Amino acid sequence: MIVDQVTDLPRPPQRPASGHKGTFGRTMLIGGSRGMGGAISLSGMGALRSGAGLVYLVIPKGIADVVAGHSPSYLTIPLPEDDSGRISSITYADLKSQLKDKDSLGLGPGCGQSDHLKELFRNILLHEEKPIVVDADALNMLADMLDVLHEGPVPRVLTPHPGEFSRLANLPIKTIDKHRQQVAAEFADVYDVTLILKGEKTIVTDGHRMYVNPTGNSGMATGGTGDVLTGIISGLLAQGMLAFEAAQLGTYLHGLSGDLAAQELSQPGMISSDLPRYLGKAWQQFYALHDSGKG
Repeated sequence: MIVDQVTDLPRPPQRPASGHKGTFGRTMLIGGSRGMGGAISLSGMGALRSGAGLVYLVIPKGIADVVAGHSPSYLTIPLPEDDSGRISSITYADLKSQLKDKDSLGLGPGCGQSDHLKELFRNILLHEEKPIVVDADALNMLADMLDVLHEGPVPRVLTPHPGEFSRLANLPIKTIDKHRQQVAAEFADVYDVTLILKGEKTIVTDGHRMYVNPTGNSGMATGGTGDVLTGIISGLLAQGMLAFEAAQLGTYLHGLSGDLAAQELSQPGMISSDLPRYLGKAWQQFYALHDSGKG
């Protein structure tokens, strides 16, 4: 199996002067549950700061006020919830009209796990042709229905940490840690996905290409940083980037935001909500690098 090592960063989405909200894409993120409103809110902020024109958060109605209070910039779509505060009752058929005009989807931040959500996400993955990012508990539920990756359309971007990848690939974490690049590339190739295997030197691979991310630091090992990454990549996909390139650039900007936050706040003193705050500066550095011809 030959995998090309990629080091050059992709071109960013274009920002035409005549552009409007629709020009820069519509992304929809589905997640949140009682006590986990912060996760989907962080994803929403990541998507907004990625440059997406419109960001929709599909959430349980019980956390709607909390989520809306995080930012007036995204749109919330409250849904019925079960006794545990997770999205319930709504089927894929019920959501189809909402999904129709969206350019990308993100599944999982803070959603929890249930049979209802598993069936909802299964149908979305089977039938939606737009690019989809799968994260958090959506990954844990996906581990029980990997067949949808063969049966459904592509592109799909999976964003596991080693524990989640252990469940997806049915491999011990020790094996994953020892052979990160090999097992990531093999999984991505078999299931025809773009895989982001998080950790020190996060790996992005589609089974044919591999990018080892140079940015990021251990201050990012705190709750919620992965939710921000999901939003960033969903937003880049909504702007028309291809899956591997969106995953590559999103991972780079995410890590660079963490590096900039650590420079000012220290690694122990930074938290996940700092990442969207520093994403604008990360974009500035990226554009400077790109315009200089070094990217």
